[in-house]
Amino acid sequence: MTNFNVIRQFNFPTIIRFGAGAVKELPDHLLANGLNKPLLVTDPMVSGLDFFKAIKESLAAKNIAVEVFSDIHKNPVKSDVLKGGDAYKLTNRDCIIGIGGGAAMDVARAIVLRINHHRDLFDYDDLTGGDQYVTEEVPYFITVPTTSGTGSEVGRSAIISEDDTHRKRILFAPKLMARIVFADPLLTMELPAFVTAATGMDALTHNMEAYISKNFHPLAAGIGLEGIFLINQSIADAVNKPGLASRSRMMIASLMGAVAFQKGLGVVHSLAHPLSSLLDTHHGLANAVNLPYGMRFNATGLENEFKRMALAMELTTTTGEAVVNHLFALNQQIGLPLKLSDIGVKEEHIETLSDLALADFCHPNNPKPVTRNDFKKLYLEAL
Repeated sequence: MTNFNVIRQFNFPTIIRFGAGAVKELPDHLLANGLNKPLLVTDPMVSGLDFFKAIKESLAAKNIAVEVFSDIHKNPVKSDVLKGGDAYKLTNRDCIIGIGGGAAMDVARAIVLRINHHRDLFDYDDLTGGDQYVTEEVPYFITVPTTSGTGSEVGRSAIISEDDTHRKRILFAPKLMARIVFADPLLTMELPAFVTAATGMDALTHNMEAYISKNFHPLAAGIGLEGIFLINQSIADAVNKPGLASRSRMMIASLMGAVAFQKGLGVVHSLAHPLSSLLDTHHGLANAVNLPYGMRFNATGLENEFKRMALAMELTTTTGEAVVNHLFALNQQIGLPLKLSDIGVKEEHIETLSDLALADFCHPNNPKPVTRNDFKKLYLEAL
């Protein structure tokens, strides 16, 4: 029962310029704000793509001096951020633009924090109260998403791992939100089918877990439900026969998932995060494989919530079992595996994965409590 005597705060994101060709507005936006020396933070793959070269050329055409930093891991670590901060200072930059998927956005946002905050980076870990130290001004920050998965472009946090243990840490503060987002679905047209599929299922996981999270946030819940509808409507086409309509719906639904998950995530993310830490598994792929199993774990007792998700997915049967079966079918339809053994997980990994999952920061928001034994059972079921 929700206690309406409790005062809650609801935060929603920044300015979003959304639509085909939106990134063309970037040079004039910089100049209008007196900025002409951006650090472009991206990943090694994106830095070599034609659209990234076109962005650089559009900036150079307006006499904007670009510096690129792309020396980052697919699961970002602390040293990536420190090197990026050094690049910003050594080349005398005046703003930061994150261009890419979740890894690039996380590193860019962490560099934004790093520039004027000089404690050890993980002193700012939100899980240990580190947000209290985020007191200084930060550089002007812009995001340009090129995948439809994490929705990090509208986020206020960055997940960065320790270099040695690969333990994930969360850097969070409202001032780390981008001042403006240029969300251009044309930038996703060059993505390979696998990346589109894995990041798309990541976005679906965000929307579904946020919707059923135990926390009270009806604004985020409504957005999550609509995000589920848009992804279900579009992901197969976006992967198998991409066009502007399907890629646009996926991009906006991804962004919506990141807004929605301020309500909380859950067991699926706690199953997925250790796979990235221990085995360097792509985060979206880890979520995709675990999603049906995690949703099956949650279905009993949440019949009303699963009925509404089934309706959003336009299923004729509105049970939890129907939702789970649809998720398995969706993974098959877009060419993703159904078992952890297909992505390199072995039985010898299960104990360590279970320990890491229990220590993860997401499952406390799951609608049902999750024990270590539950995690072990879920991993074995998915193996």
